Amino acid sequence: MITISDTAQAHFVKLLADQPEGTHIRVFVISPGTAQAECGVSYCPPDAVEADDIELPFNGFSAMVDEKSAPFLDDASIDFVTDQLGSQLTLKAPNAKMRKVASDAPLVERIEYIIQSEINPQLASHGGNIMLVEITDDGVAVLQFGGGCNGCSQVDITLKDGIEKQLLDMFPGELTGVRDVTDHQHGEHSYA
Repeated sequence: MITISDTAQAHFVKLLADQPEGTHIRVFVISPGTAQAECGVSYCPPDAVEADDIELPFNGFSAMVDEKSAPFLDDASIDFVTDQLGSQLTLKAPNAKMRKVASDAPLVERIEYIIQSEINPQLASHGGNIMLVEITDDGVAVLQFGGGCNGCSQVDITLKDGIEKQLLDMFPGELTGVRDVTDHQHGEHSYA
């Protein structure tokens, strides 16, 4: 479920040495399965362990995960990186905003998952996002752009060279194209 690098494990052991005996870490997701999902790590003293917590044993400590967060922490990783600017603990949880779907799930669910877990995080740096409107009978994914993508002068490039290429590569034989239904009027909200 969660991979913790050796350097991150050593970092946690060092931090936990200053805590009361029996304290572990808790890895959690606030608002799991939503666009506002946030992941975090905190101390988990013995009296904060819940009956339905999942305990993941590591070298010198355990990571506690609440039952609600668990499906959204699939493929999560924690690392502790040191560079010229200092040290930083990083937590990556690609499934926090949307629960991972099975490879045999309906096409619409698999496309929604890719949009939420891979495409929208990339567009978010420009204040944009996309939403799947429908999949036509002839296999065209119809998308609507929002946020900073609405009215952006680069939207055609983003659609054809980025999103369409990625989706067609991921769903060969299932998707035949990608189309945008957004009325792109330039405005203050647009990313220039």
